[in-house]
Amino acid sequence: MIADLHGIYPDLYGKEYDEKEMDRRFESLLAKHKELFGGADAAVFSAAGRTEIGGNHTDHNLGKVIGGSVNLDTIGAVSRRADNRVIIASEGFPVVDVDISDLEVKADEKNGTDSLVRGIAKAFLDRGLRIGGWEANTTTRVLGGSGLSSSAAIEVLIAEIFNSLYNDDALLPIELAKIGKYAENVYFGKPSGLLDQACCANGGIIGIDFKDSDNPVLTPIDISFEDYGYTMIITDTRGSHADLTDEYAAVPPEMRAVAAYYGKKNLREVDFNDFLRDIGSIRKDIGNDRALLRAYHFFTENKRVDFMLQTLREGDIDGFLAFVEESGNSSFRFLQNVYPSSSPKDQGLSLAIALSEEILQGEGAVRVHGGGFAGTVQAYVPERLVNDYISGMERLFGAGCSIRIAIRRRPVSRIL
Repeated sequence: MIADLHGIYPDLYGKEYDEKEMDRRFESLLAKHKELFGGADAAVFSAAGRTEIGGNHTDHNLGKVIGGSVNLDTIGAVSRRADNRVIIASEGFPVVDVDISDLEVKADEKNGTDSLVRGIAKAFLDRGLRIGGWEANTTTRVLGGSGLSSSAAIEVLIAEIFNSLYNDDALLPIELAKIGKYAENVYFGKPSGLLDQACCANGGIIGIDFKDSDNPVLTPIDISFEDYGYTMIITDTRGSHADLTDEYAAVPPEMRAVAAYYGKKNLREVDFNDFLRDIGSIRKDIGNDRALLRAYHFFTENKRVDFMLQTLREGDIDGFLAFVEESGNSSFRFLQNVYPSSSPKDQGLSLAIALSEEILQGEGAVRVHGGGFAGTVQAYVPERLVNDYISGMERLFGAGCSIRIAIRRRPVSRIL
């Protein structure tokens, strides 16, 4: 049975994986399912984490982004139940047990996986689709707090289980992403966008244009950075995200304050040339220079996403990496999300970028990854420098801080 996965592993984990290690991982998953729930037959599902490649802090103002699903995934062994209970035993977490006969929003379930199960089930019913009970055990390699979207991975995994077990995979990955976002917004209580779920669900690299947020335009790109001699490495600077809520929360409304000058809700509705023409008047009106700088980042980052997609389509890796550097510099100088203004002594991301540039010596590229302020940086490292790069980061941030990342081609799906 496990041998049936051997032909699937490359689409899940890229070129660098240990087949025997993966076999043991899936064998352990299935053995745990039998131990917990009994029965010999279980379906196996996989949902990837994601990486942001371009479009830093643009999606919340209906901008453009590039993201990709990665070779770190959440896997689950699943079997159907005859009743309406959904039971999820996730390694390292309390067991979730939800009766989906009741799909009302529960205030006491906010911020919990049980709320996601209920919300996802409700979204399926609202689409005229079927739901039913199931039981699953899961394990994950999508690191929490690393900008790789462990929460979105579990959301689209739950959605795909309903999709596969009860609806013959009627929904495309982008619809599963929308369902995950709905559950996160309405039931879980987090006002997130669609970026994370879309990247986790779709597989591969995708450009996403959020101009119509309900129906984003996807541009798939088939490319492997390893084919061009580069390895993507995510480094966790191990800074605390505590007390950074206000830093993250300030970015979207500051951009929207510039849009409001024009009577618009989001910056995507504003013309860049109008912004440049009126910048002095806007400055007097809103009294916030940082908002102007963040708006400038939004406009130029949207342009960069288009150029980055073009270079990837053309296989122009040097041009792509130059735009990655531009994106990182814009985030640092204009978006200003590389260290918290409230705690200027805590600059782990700045240190990671500085050391990366010293090691890379003009080769590859490095940028802040995801939300910023604390967390992770993303580097494209020539293969001959990978060991030097990782050892350099580990001297600064500790063993295991850097993770080699490959782009995963397969969308969220049942794999066995």
